[in-house]
Amino acid sequence: MIAEVVVPVWRHTQISAEQYDSWSEEQCADIEIVDGMIVVGPSSPKRHNRLARILASALDAAASPDWNADTDFDVRLQDVPLTNRRPDDIVYRAETIDLTPTRPERVLLVVEVVSPGSETTDRIVKVDQYAKAGIPFYWRVEQAATGVPVVYTYVLDPANRSYRDGEIFTGTVKATAPFSVTADLRTL
Repeated sequence: MIAEVVVPVWRHTQISAEQYDSWSEEQCADIEIVDGMIVVGPSSPKRHNRLARILASALDAAASPDWNADTDFDVRLQDVPLTNRRPDDIVYRAETIDLTPTRPERVLLVVEVVSPGSETTDRIVKVDQYAKAGIPFYWRVEQAATGVPVVYTYVLDPANRSYRDGEIFTGTVKATAPFSVTADLRTL
């Protein structure tokens, strides 16, 4: 007996910004849109989610009243073709809390926690996309084999829209940019 594979229609059709904006939050959860195509990411392990929450809480507590830090919502990088990314953590302008979609010019920092299945996207693809969109800071959290997370920070070079290397933190983040923040990521 041969099993018949049914491929969903959305796998073959580009999604417009207007279509996407009409969907519910439940429909948009756990997906990103890249060049108009739906990309379903791997499920995040509990360790990944905990790292993202610890870091978002520390960023939110350390930020000035002008900035909020939160987890897991869309950043609209471009409208045509539609590209929405869903960083693990986002620091964005506080006065834009009710504005959707969130645009790169309203974002100060994005954080990606690398997990199995997201390595190339988080280390190469998203770095380029966030830089081209003009987001000033990018942090990548690697879950090292030792169990102690390593955080790589990057700062935008606005002249060529690419990131230059910033500080590297093992276990505890003690960053001064984009603002002073301390986060102990060993407390999982």
